Amino acid sequence: MAINMNHSDKLVDKILENYDKHELTKRIDADNIVSRDVLINIIKELRKLLFPGYFDNMKIRSGYVKYLVGERLEYIEYNLKQQVINALKNYDDNCKEEFDEKAECLVHKFLSKIPDIRDYLDKDVQAAFSGDPAAYSTEEIIFSYPGIFAITVYRIAHELWLLGIPMIPRIMSEYAHNLTGIDIHPGAAIGEFFFIDHGTGIVIGETTVIGNNVKIYQGVTLGGLSTRKGQQLKGVKRHPTIGNNVTIYSNTSILGGDTIIGDNVVIGGNAFIVKSISEGMKVNIRNPELEYSVDKKYEDEFWDWSI
Repeated sequence: MAINMNHSDKLVDKILENYDKHELTKRIDADNIVSRDVLINIIKELRKLLFPGYFDNMKIRSGYVKYLVGERLEYIEYNLKQQVINALKNYDDNCKEEFDEKAECLVHKFLSKIPDIRDYLDKDVQAAFSGDPAAYSTEEIIFSYPGIFAITVYRIAHELWLLGIPMIPRIMSEYAHNLTGIDIHPGAAIGEFFFIDHGTGIVIGETTVIGNNVKIYQGVTLGGLSTRKGQQLKGVKRHPTIGNNVTIYSNTSILGGDTIIGDNVVIGGNAFIVKSISEGMKVNIRNPELEYSVDKKYEDEFWDWSI
């Protein structure tokens, strides 16, 4: 079928008019902010550094590991620096030389945190293995558990967040969210031995604080009570604080910046909590009463079967 050039030209003009109509959603004659694809590649290279030998296509030999680590660091440093420069330029009007110097400093600070991130992840993997009877090895957890993937990306993004780098931490965390269904804001503060079981549908808000040895299951929301004030709430503590040695079972919602869950608390599934809970408490929802009845359409069949 031949292309109608006249129709095509009219469509192009119509799209261009729409560009002019909506300034908020166009970026023309401006430098690119960041590349999501490059950031995803950086995450993949960081995972290889954080879990050496797990995500490589070839066997890593101990005699060459120093050179391999150096090569990966060089790749990450160069590419992350370019992305940080672009992100900084989007929020500031300083000269390029200042962006370059600041980005280099920030990236060096981030890379120096890699051993600390590995310390956290080692404990997170231990927590997953000791907390899940369905896990048969730590290798299985590192390779396949969505919770560990989401936590890994969170640990990376959180360090970038703490350095005040704009945009990039959120792009990284939303990449993990997209793949796992686990939404952890990079601004959340999460302690050691953190275990996410199953994970789908978990939401952890920006100002959430989580202690050590915390286990949460699928569908848990650690969120805000209300977002009606929108941008006026920026920087306000609006998500809960979870103490140490806390277990939160599936589909529970804990909301509000003033809500504090004390140490050694166990919260059963499907709870809705907007008030603080004291240390050592167990919280459960009463079982709903179930009512059984036979559909008239199947009544004869039902009773025949029961005989």
